[in-house]
Amino acid sequence: MLDNNRELIDLVDWDDKGLVPAIAQEVDGQVLTLAYMDREALELTLSEGYAHYYSRSKDRIRKKGEVSGNFQIVKELKLDCDGDALLVRVDQQGPACHTGEESCFYRKLGEPEVEKGGIDYSLNVLKELEEVIRNRKKHPQKDSYTSKLFGRGTDEINRKLGEEAIEVILSSDDDNFVHEAADLIYHLLVLLRERGIVLEDVISELGRRRQ
Repeated sequence: MLDNNRELIDLVDWDDKGLVPAIAQEVDGQVLTLAYMDREALELTLSEGYAHYYSRSKDRIRKKGEVSGNFQIVKELKLDCDGDALLVRVDQQGPACHTGEESCFYRKLGEPEVEKGGIDYSLNVLKELEEVIRNRKKHPQKDSYTSKLFGRGTDEINRKLGEEAIEVILSSDDDNFVHEAADLIYHLLVLLRERGIVLEDVISELGRRRQ
């Protein structure tokens, strides 16, 4: 069991920020991504069996696939000879890269960049918006529309969500439809926060339904 390998934690040569690079590799040998772990992320990985990483840009621990559902089930953890890098061998569920590619290492140096469309499959934009909404509720700001919504209470949030739903239904112009749909999703996230429900719960329910 991974949880029996906790002696790994004391062998890691953490950098001056308390981090260690972690290379995620599919069990068939394909290198998937390079991320970072702090002590807590490594502990969560060992205890839960799912890869957790420390996001330097967002300054928080994230479970790989927490929004997209593309989890990494950890099969083996290895520490390199110097103790300053981890190899995380995983069973990757879905694409590993937020672009939708199987691996983050899909570009070859010397080859022209291929322009690709599509969606950010990590849905990080929703997670980031959820975090902004959470902060506006916890730390209200005078000029923030989100803070004002929370200040008016659940009934007002419900009313606004209903209005946005109707505007989506009545919208006939494609550009306006996209705008109204974005408003609807935003107000839904506000209501989720008002009710103490996290986006991850909704994503998990959607994942259950696709089985």
